[in-house]
Order: sequence, then structure tokens, then C-alpha cells
Amino acid sequence: MWMRGGTSKGAFFLAEDLPQDVAARDAFLLRVMGSPDPRQIDGMGGADPLTSKVAVVKKSEREGVDVDYLFLQVFVDQPIVTDAQNCGNMLAGVGPFAIERGLIAPTGDETRVAIFMENTGQVAVATVQTPGGVPSYEGSASISGVPGTSAPIPLAFRDTAGSSCGALLPTGNGVDEIDGIKVTMIDNGMPCVVFLASDVGVTGYEDRETLDANTEMKARIEAIRLKAGPLMNLGDVKEKSVPKMMLVAPPKEGGAVAVRSLIPHRVHASIGVLGAVSVATACLIEGSPAAAVAVVPEGSNKTLGVEHPTGVTECVVTVDADGQPVEAGMLRTARKLMDGVVFG
Repeated sequence: MWMRGGTSKGAFFLAEDLPQDVAARDAFLLRVMGSPDPRQIDGMGGADPLTSKVAVVKKSEREGVDVDYLFLQVFVDQPIVTDAQNCGNMLAGVGPFAIERGLIAPTGDETRVAIFMENTGQVAVATVQTPGGVPSYEGSASISGVPGTSAPIPLAFRDTAGSSCGALLPTGNGVDEIDGIKVTMIDNGMPCVVFLASDVGVTGYEDRETLDANTEMKARIEAIRLKAGPLMNLGDVKEKSVPKMMLVAPPKEGGAVAVRSLIPHRVHASIGVLGAVSVATACLIEGSPAAAVAVVPEGSNKTLGVEHPTGVTECVVTVDADGQPVEAGMLRTARKLMDGVVFG
């Protein structure tokens, strides 16, 4: 089944329908997407990392969990399929897909689907609209980066801190310095390196194409990323898609912070769900680059608008008495695009 999940798009497979051997599975998925090829002309991919994604779903045997979800990023112009990161956008399609495929039964007008994210060991709960016992994709919810409106799919994340790196702040510091640049290395669902856009010679308000064309800036950022990988317990990240690199600036559209995201070698058209959560959390780290430019609301339940090239992503971060994040949530939507047979 091909679905849009949040601001991403890709293939949703039942685990049992894919080869169990990882090498065979990856070879098949590369063929399906048409990689490696910048246009992905001989496959279903859309010549963009955001449309070259795969969700592998199966019924879960874990207590309190409905389905297991493995996210795979299929590189566009390299023969690489990686599970090194999660994807909170594709996650939005997992609940409806599981109901469509009969992995779980609807429970009324709304069905809560507990999803174990295999990439990071986290559990997310998606609330899917199921009037009449079938997933509905029609509704009035809108998200930045997607035209029109759809049925809302609220996602609640728990225990996201340190899901890939072992700790919210894998170095133990709110601020570190790499190549003379102050950075926050953080993982609240997505490993990210957060730093001021102005420290790499840009404003942080440029469009995607302008930043993508700035090869000098991108080379400088990649040098920082390669040094950050081992410090974040990610090892050698030369061929990994994490950490993501987040350039922050003061907000201009009424949000908490403005962000331009490298994922990691191309600029994101918007921002990933869990990347936004990690950046929003970085705004709460005292003395951090993000905190220096962010506008943060009061209270223990903070709604933080993360501004990006196509709009604003609203994150809700709940903190405890010590200011530590304990839960993060977000509103997403999804839509079924095609259900059929794909050839590898």
C-alpha cells in the first residue's frame, strides 16, 4: 500500500510479504524505489528522500502493543537501505494501514493503535478515526507541508529521550563545541545536532534551494556531523542518515524557533516529526544555542511551534518538576494513495 504519512510518502508492507533475508529485502526495495538514480525513473520513488521511504508492519507479540513498525530509508542516489533512524511522519500511516490490513480491529469511531517502533525501541500511540469500523482519511485537520485537510491522527510519544544515543544529551552537556561552533547534541526521538544558523554564515530563513546550493556551508556542516557521530554514541556516521543537522534562528512566524534541517546532506522541505521534537526540546536546554534564540512559553505543558520552510510544526512537550521532558506529542495526518502490487 502506498500512503502519505505526515509530510512523507512511501510503501507500507506487511513484514510477511517481504524477504526475511535482509540483503534480499534491501535489494528488492532498491528495485522498487528505482535506486540508485537521482530521478528514480525505474521505480516508484519520487527522487527525494521524503518520498523514498518504507514502513514494515506486523502484529506485535509485545504486551500492551498492537503492531511493530520498522522504518527503512531507501537512499535516492546510493544503493543504501538503512534502519538507522526512525520516521515520525511515516508513523502516521501505520495505524490506518494496520486496520486496513486487519492486524487490529477498530474499536468504534476512534481506534487507538499502540505502535512499537523497532528502530528506536519506543512506543507511540496513534488515534485513528474509524467511523463505521473503517479508517477515515477525510477531515478538517491541516498540517504544514501538505495541501488541503485530512482526518487528524494525534501521535503521543513516550520515553523518547535517548532512544538512539542512550541519553537525551549523549555527551552529558547542554552545550559542546565542534570546529569552533557551539552545538547541542540531543536525542529526543531523533539524533540531532542543533546550532545557530548565523554560526555557519546563513540567516536560517533561506529557502531549501538556496541552502542546498551552498556547498561551502554544507561541507562545513558535514565536517561537524562526522565529529559529532562518535560523541553521540552513533559511531562512524559517514554512511548513516543520522544525526540530522539543525540550523536554528529566532522565530518570525509566531512560533518558538525557526529551523532549517539537513537530513543530513540535503535540506528538508519541512522538518521530520521527531526532528522537530528534538529541536523543541533543545529550546528547553539552559544555555543552549536554541534556547538563546527561542521564545518558550511558561508552564509544564509547553506548545512549541517549530518554523520550517513550508510552515510551522506544533510540538507539545511535557516537562517534570526538574524541567526534564517526559512526553512529547504531535498532530499528523495520513492518506491512502494506492493499494496493489509492486514489482521489484
